Amino acid sequence: MNFFYKIIIAALLVGLGSCSKDKVFTENDIQIIPKPVELKLKTGVFHFSANTVFVANDDTQKQIAAGLIGRLNIAAGWSLKFVESIPKKNYVQFKIDENFGDEAYKLEVNKEHIVITANGKSGFIYGLETIRQLLPEAIESSKKMSNVEWIIPNLEINDYPRFKWRGLMLDVSRHFFDKNYVKEVIDGLALHKMNVLHLHLVDDQGWRIEIKKYPKLTSIGGFRVDQEDASWSAREFNKPTDKANFGGFYTQEDIKEIVSYAASKGIQVVPEIEMPAHVMSAIAAYPELSCFEKPIGVPSGSVWPITDIYCAGKDSTFEFLEDVLLEVIELFPSEYIHIGGDEATKTNWEICTHCQERMRSEGLHDVEELQSYFVKRMEKFINSHNKKLIGWDEILEGGLAPEATVMSWRGVKGGLEAASQGHDVVMTPGTHCYFDHYQGPQNEEPLAWGGYLPLSKVYTFDPVVESMTAEEATHVLGGQANLWSEYIPTNEQSEYMIYPRIAALAETVWSTKASRDWDDFSRRITHLFNRYEYQDINYAKSAYLVIADTQMNLKNNSVEVLLKNEFTDSDIRYVLGDGELSVSAKKYVEPIQLKETTLIKASLFKNEVPIGKELNEIIKFHKAIGKKVSFKEMYHDSYQGAGEYGMVNSLRGTKNFHDGQWQAWLGKDMEAIIDLGKVESIHQVTIGSMENQGSGIYFPTKIAVFVSNDGDNFREVGRINRDYAKNAESELMDFKVGFEALNARFVKVIASNLKRTPSGGDVWLFIDEIVIE
Repeated sequence: MNFFYKIIIAALLVGLGSCSKDKVFTENDIQIIPKPVELKLKTGVFHFSANTVFVANDDTQKQIAAGLIGRLNIAAGWSLKFVESIPKKNYVQFKIDENFGDEAYKLEVNKEHIVITANGKSGFIYGLETIRQLLPEAIESSKKMSNVEWIIPNLEINDYPRFKWRGLMLDVSRHFFDKNYVKEVIDGLALHKMNVLHLHLVDDQGWRIEIKKYPKLTSIGGFRVDQEDASWSAREFNKPTDKANFGGFYTQEDIKEIVSYAASKGIQVVPEIEMPAHVMSAIAAYPELSCFEKPIGVPSGSVWPITDIYCAGKDSTFEFLEDVLLEVIELFPSEYIHIGGDEATKTNWEICTHCQERMRSEGLHDVEELQSYFVKRMEKFINSHNKKLIGWDEILEGGLAPEATVMSWRGVKGGLEAASQGHDVVMTPGTHCYFDHYQGPQNEEPLAWGGYLPLSKVYTFDPVVESMTAEEATHVLGGQANLWSEYIPTNEQSEYMIYPRIAALAETVWSTKASRDWDDFSRRITHLFNRYEYQDINYAKSAYLVIADTQMNLKNNSVEVLLKNEFTDSDIRYVLGDGELSVSAKKYVEPIQLKETTLIKASLFKNEVPIGKELNEIIKFHKAIGKKVSFKEMYHDSYQGAGEYGMVNSLRGTKNFHDGQWQAWLGKDMEAIIDLGKVESIHQVTIGSMENQGSGIYFPTKIAVFVSNDGDNFREVGRINRDYAKNAESELMDFKVGFEALNARFVKVIASNLKRTPSGGDVWLFIDEIVIE
């Protein structure tokens, strides 16, 4: 009796399980980035299981499917198989249709099977990446996951990219990144349906590719003196005899491995071999390549202006470059060879006898035309080997080579000019595509080159400029992000600068312009963040940051605080004082008015939980607020802060020294007298300063405080002395001068300027507030 009872219960449980309903998907459940061109959601789901098979008819299809199969095998604990013939159900099939565009695909999902239709490799890759993003986020896990339904919705997707060039430039010269990290970057590009990796292999600070005919390019040019403890723009010049052991390079076998791996993901690798400038690493190895053949060391940091460039007058220079490119062309099957061509200061050419003779023999009027000659000569060689030349927009100067493609980085002007002449262009303006720029408030971000490029601004990028004609627009190949690595020494920081901004850029160059919707993207990107988490990608959470915008009303000595975030209609909550920032915190709906020293805590909330880094900002009211300030030497015209009361308005400067809160002195001391209006009891004076040695900004070397009751006779009550110290970071510091409580009306503060940098340049002294308590 008991046995039959158990049988009945088991049967009921099986029956109940078979009657359980599958998840009903809605359009909000579809989180694909970049957004597909056309999507039709249908009822029902396809269940992946241990018995799902992939129908592959050749090795290419097997190679393409291996990535997704590998992820399913790890995350679900299966061992999925390939088959050649189509079973009745539970399969994924690749179907070839030669009428499809090169990167287009069609994805059809029903409860029985999945079919990806494309004309070849790229379309199949993108179809599988779409399936990957339709699967639960746990598909990204590096270990077996339990209690996951491996289902995707029944649907039909027709998709193809808007632009053929969807790229990322990785600068491996300023800091070297090994081949394993480069392959991780390739994985990230594939996830986002990007198809170009532009490798910046050569620059002043390092030559990163083995050239067998010229071994010193890497043995000498691949290494520099380690000055990583100093700011990039404050590093000392190296002599040729200095010990150089910081750097690295790719062997030709490494390059082959990278190129092959990228090709398996549908990505072409475009090499950049700089010329005629940004080549001090080559000249350090072979000084005869320069005009005057003076031995130099590989620089460890910034060089400006760049005068050590290739000699355009010597035939041996072109023989060298042709030899180099012959080896490069053998390694890279890409359609393009990038020759740089930017930022050449041609003063040496103006006085070089070889260059002057070249100009006479070729009938060239100036050094701009000589650069044009240089580029055109290299283009002929590149074209003769069935490759196309591409270069930065400076190659327009002096006349553009006949078949050259222009990469427009100084805004969009170069792209407009090239397109109007019938040349192809890749748009990569610094305003929207330079990923070495800050993506959040500088106080909360790692040191970067400068600029401000948040996620939301990247999303506004469009490679086609509104003023272009329809014909000119046809010459726009697409767009590209650039990650210059002067301030990016590690893989982790590189990831931080790439992700998630690469997702925003990917959508701008893949999806239709009409489908662009920041609010919709904002919803989808948070799900991509979860996938980054599974992959252990060190992505930036800067988009979550709450920013406080403060304004001082000196008429009533009050401060107005506005809280904002990148996302529309953000759920920002805050508390004033030491209270806990929890779900019960006050929702921000209007500016906060303050009239006394207050600590503000704020955060973005999602699903009643705080996300991102918490904002903690103290608005400090003190005895000098709104009081008269006079200076012995007025601040510099370029940095006037908030003007007359900028030093006593309670508003503090940030690491962005262009934020309008800093007053600065170039090569001079700051001497200020504050009139408190009446005799006050005081015991401490605090001076806020900043240091960014790469920009020539240094902390004061001495701060002295004096007091007076009549404004004429002052006595010193305290001072701070500090020695210069090398500092590679951007840093804010409050210098506090304390003393026994006393009564005074006038306070004089003298902050001493370092005057000269270690390399002999002028020094900026930046001050944002004098706090008197």
